[in-house]
Amino acid sequence: MKNLFKWLYYIGLLLAIVGAFVPSLGAASWWMLILILIGILVGIFYFDSEDVVHIGLRYLILAATASALTNFIAIGPFLTSIFTAVVSFLAPAVLTTLVVWFVKKEFLGKK
Repeated sequence: MKNLFKWLYYIGLLLAIVGAFVPSLGAASWWMLILILIGILVGIFYFDSEDVVHIGLRYLILAATASALTNFIAIGPFLTSIFTAVVSFLAPAVLTTLVVWFVKKEFLGKK
């Protein structure tokens, strides 16, 4: 089952990158809704909630990289749009993983 959600994660990344290439798709609310739903599923079933600190650090580093790429000559805006789309896809997944970790720790008493 974990293999299925790994592929769903890859499909979500691919859809986010396609949304960055096609601006009309990236701005469409139904496209973002699909990416948010995939991100939530990935956050629940694929990401390990015990590894929430490392997942959060990777997300923050990716977000910082996305904002720093605008300074690159010629390819900066292109790379920025791709990285921003990936960060937008990963935001619901990371937030969901954090919520799963919190529920497991506080309400279910699991460490």
